[in-house]
Amino acid sequence: MKKVYLLVCSCAIFTSMNCQTKDSLAVKSNTVASETIEINTAFPVISLLLNQLDDEKIVTKDWIAENWNTKVFNPYKKIRKEYPLQLTFEDSTYASPIPRKKVITSRYGWRNRRAHNGIDIDLITGDAVMTMFDGVVRYVNYHSGHGKTVVVRHFNGLETVYAHLSKQLVKVNDTVQKGQIIGKGGTTGNARGSHLHLEVLFQGIPIHPEYVFDFSNEENKVRNNEIWVTRRWTTAYRHNSKRKSNIELCTTEAEAIASKANETKVYTVRRGDTLSRISKKYNISIASLCKDNAIRKNSTLRIGQKLIVKQ
Repeated sequence: MKKVYLLVCSCAIFTSMNCQTKDSLAVKSNTVASETIEINTAFPVISLLLNQLDDEKIVTKDWIAENWNTKVFNPYKKIRKEYPLQLTFEDSTYASPIPRKKVITSRYGWRNRRAHNGIDIDLITGDAVMTMFDGVVRYVNYHSGHGKTVVVRHFNGLETVYAHLSKQLVKVNDTVQKGQIIGKGGTTGNARGSHLHLEVLFQGIPIHPEYVFDFSNEENKVRNNEIWVTRRWTTAYRHNSKRKSNIELCTTEAEAIASKANETKVYTVRRGDTLSRISKKYNISIASLCKDNAIRKNSTLRIGQKLIVKQ
């Protein structure tokens, strides 16, 4: 009788252990199935991929939420920037901001003794103005100088500015798609004739739009999926708004560092040289030459004089 009792108890204990093992496996299986976690925020662009170890994770940067401010034009003013800047694009093309041929009437550069931090594209008042990429509208306001303005922040951190509009057709925090109409062209603000003033910003820094995008034809090409930007392409006085700059694209950090080292040259003044002639030779503004060499526009150049030329 004792042997039968012991046999029954042993079977019961084995069955209980077996059930616990199955329950444990079920819990482990559920844990593995939930390794991928989606985090919903006001701007649904963050996702975390958790591996088996809690401390191993890949984080996608949330450019939309960074310094998000719908009240001011530049929310990055007090943040120190480090060069070179890195831009990355998933798209190889952009949507044209206007529905007609892109004719640039004024370029990024020094103009009327001040910085012109974008390009002016000819249009007719009332023409549709479209966003160049997907993004979120960060700023819709009347800006001094720019007039009615819309700023769209894109998911790679880049911002595009559309100014001198006659109508603004979006609101802040609106999600917009590439090629979506966001306003109508006009002449508001400090505009002489109807045109679109287009700026390209990264963390508040105005980048030469033609360094990043090709506006010369209707192919609407982004110059590369990875672009490195040196100070030369974020400093308006180094360029002339009346002439197209010579684009020397940096697609790696090494190229950008090498380019930075070659930006400063020393020019020796020769017979017949003028500031105008030197500025045309190196495709930089007279203002840039004067500032870098602490001279005035009407200064007399001497043969053999050394001038710093920053391209």
